[in-house]
Amino acid sequence: MTLKMKLRYFLLDLFDMISFLIFVGGIVLFIRFFIANPYTVVGASMAPTFIENDFIIVDKITPRFSHLQRGDIIVFVPPGKTIPYIKRIIGLPGETVKIKRTTVEICTTENNIEQCNTLPETYLSWVKTEARCGIDEFKVNTGWLFVMGDNRWFSTDSRCCFGLDCYEWSSYEVPFDHIIGKVYLRFFPDFSVF
Repeated sequence: MTLKMKLRYFLLDLFDMISFLIFVGGIVLFIRFFIANPYTVVGASMAPTFIENDFIIVDKITPRFSHLQRGDIIVFVPPGKTIPYIKRIIGLPGETVKIKRTTVEICTTENNIEQCNTLPETYLSWVKTEARCGIDEFKVNTGWLFVMGDNRWFSTDSRCCFGLDCYEWSSYEVPFDHIIGKVYLRFFPDFSVF
């Protein structure tokens, strides 16, 4: 085999390898930007459901093509912030969320009659829920969600505008277009928990 032939086969193999890497990279980027995204949980606001350094996969398709439900856990970037948060959906559009000492009530109004039901929160390890920023009643607007962390004592959430003191200038809710996705899967990077 001549040097010219060897060089030709080498260049064809190199082209095949580069084409394969570009194809695989394209698939990975497509999945990451449009289908699912990995995140690591930071903080204790969702304990005990999620703890610090839990590795989660966020489904980006579900929020765009189906309705999110109360109790779903989502990752989003609150208005006025730049980092993603993980919280549980508590209030849906059109509802009023009332924070009581040990419970959360979800109220709806039909025919000018308000009907309130206590939210069963079996996922909480304790029942203490407190109002923040001096407000204990929240009306959820169309196109927005009211969210709270499962660790209510240590959660910066919709109760106090994600720490922005936003009652002077904005809303306490999360707009749909700020939602990254719904938590789909969790991994435990700290294997000492097994």
